[in-house]
Amino acid sequence: MNIKAHIQILLSSLPDSPGVYQYFDKHGKIIYVGKAKNLKKRVSSYFNKNHQYGKLLYLVTMISDIQNIVVETELDALLLENNLIKKYQPRYNVMLKDDKTYPWICIKNERFPRIFSTRRLEKDGSHYFGPYASVRMMRTVLELIHKLYPLRNCNLNLTEENIRKKKFKLCLEYHL
Repeated sequence: MNIKAHIQILLSSLPDSPGVYQYFDKHGKIIYVGKAKNLKKRVSSYFNKNHQYGKLLYLVTMISDIQNIVVETELDALLLENNLIKKYQPRYNVMLKDDKTYPWICIKNERFPRIFSTRRLEKDGSHYFGPYASVRMMRTVLELIHKLYPLRNCNLNLTEENIRKKKFKLCLEYHL
């Protein structure tokens, strides 16, 4: 069976569910990882369009096999895609290959909580909201929270003992 016929069979068997898809070259190496709200529509779009030039044309001609992983939600697909790109470092995935991950909003588990963006989740009892696919959207949400709630934005260790010992000058948000 030739590769085009094999790809067409794979495309027809894809589900209409959220998930992650992986493209493999003729050597069985992962060359691209992507996520989709609807696997059938997203993966088929690569093969239904006429790519005349560029990276996408070359990518499509290199695909010999497709695998997919169905997940419950788009958020699950986003997280799985991120992990798979970091693990396999596919050639055609430009973003997320470095040590960066999607940003989160953290409400720190402290006596006087701070709220800030982070790319590192720590198991310290803090609350995390996200991930955000758009840094701009996350910053907009953070700005709105800071306008609505007078939370501190300094990094001082505001324990009762440190405050009593006057180890540092208190910030304006502390007094608020």
